[in-house]
Amino acid sequence: MTAQTDQASAKARRITISVDAMGGDEGPATVVAGCDWSARKNPDIQFILHGPEAELTGLVARKRALTGRVEIWDATGVVTMDDKPSQIVRNGKGTSMWSAIEAVRDGTATVAVSCGNTGALMALSMIRLRKLPGVNRPAIAVLYPSSNPQGFNVLLDVGADVKADADDLLRYAMMGMSYARNGLDLPRPRVGLLNVGTEEHKGRTELKEAYELIRDQRDLAGFEFVGFVEGGDISGDICDVIVTDGFTGNVAIKTGEGTASLIGDRLREAFKFSPLSRLASVLAYTSLRRLKKKIDPRRVNGGVFLGLNGTVVKSHGAADATGVSAAIKLAAQLADIKFTDKLAARVAGLPGEESAS
Repeated sequence: MTAQTDQASAKARRITISVDAMGGDEGPATVVAGCDWSARKNPDIQFILHGPEAELTGLVARKRALTGRVEIWDATGVVTMDDKPSQIVRNGKGTSMWSAIEAVRDGTATVAVSCGNTGALMALSMIRLRKLPGVNRPAIAVLYPSSNPQGFNVLLDVGADVKADADDLLRYAMMGMSYARNGLDLPRPRVGLLNVGTEEHKGRTELKEAYELIRDQRDLAGFEFVGFVEGGDISGDICDVIVTDGFTGNVAIKTGEGTASLIGDRLREAFKFSPLSRLASVLAYTSLRRLKKKIDPRRVNGGVFLGLNGTVVKSHGAADATGVSAAIKLAAQLADIKFTDKLAARVAGLPGEESAS
């Protein structure tokens, strides 16, 4: 086999990731740097970058690991964080975000990644990719640091839609369970429904209805239902998947981020308090680095849009190169296991559907 044939075969095996290069707060240089970092670690991925061609060409040219692994689609429009989703749906065709979604829609790429406006990204994804059969409301799922052996729990919805009725919560449970099974390699995930208490008589009517619907699906779908869980269980080891509406889920993750930031600030203050405390920080340096790595939100950056005919990963708007790289890693993992196909099989026949996804 010739060298050219080898190269062509390797290129054919690569996973193509569509990246909105203009969506992040830090600009395209940071997004390209994240792609470069990912390319160094994973030889099986290639990229389609969306944004102004001249600008992106110059940035890519300075990254050796991206040589021969990037295609640039020229898109001069940019979706800002202040743009309304409805406005982007009507007038966003020339933007980098639209272009990134379109590459997944036409099959050129397997998954899209964007650091941009969440509402606009979800609106465009729903319009261009469409919802899976059986899904009324898509959900955004995130990996939340936990005390479970896998290190993370799946939390959804965290902001795709502030409302969710009992049927929506059932489908969130099925999608979250499929994500945990395929993304975290948990053969029989434990699912919990977030409530103000664990007693069955507590909570709103839709939560009580969802409790029964999810419970009735556990044997058919092959998961454990632990019942109602509370806010403290989101990072605990009682369950692997926490199901809630988008309003509550978004408040939960923002509260977690704020708390983690506060603890980090207080630790730094404590270690700077005196010469002895500064010495203690030096002695504890290795342990502190290990702790930082475990709770660093950049390393689990990426909310997955579930319930669409295509995979979309939403990176944090303020993500640095490490965060962008983490989102790309997650996107590549989901593409590699053909997650969208498995998810479609899971929700297609609810209630009563049974599959191996």
